[in-house]
Amino acid sequence: MDIKSMKNYLYWLYCQFELITCSYLMEPWEKLLFYTFNITMLVMVLYAAYVFVSVHISTAFQFFLHLVGNQRENAVSIVK
Repeated sequence: MDIKSMKNYLYWLYCQFELITCSYLMEPWEKLLFYTFNITMLVMVLYAAYVFVSVHISTAFQFFLHLVGNQRENAVSIVK
């Protein structure tokens, strides 16, 4: 795939995005606010997913290890 066809394809995707969101009807300052808001929301959702999903996966992994029988020994049982 050459550069020109990639550029045309990306432009086509951008036009499709504008048609779907009806942002082609907006004035430039409205587009700036619209895109800024959407990008901010996307970044916040991705950050929350990165932070919270990893914690939930770790907790679930420890729970399933507990069910299987690979329990961590606490310090009291080691001292005895």
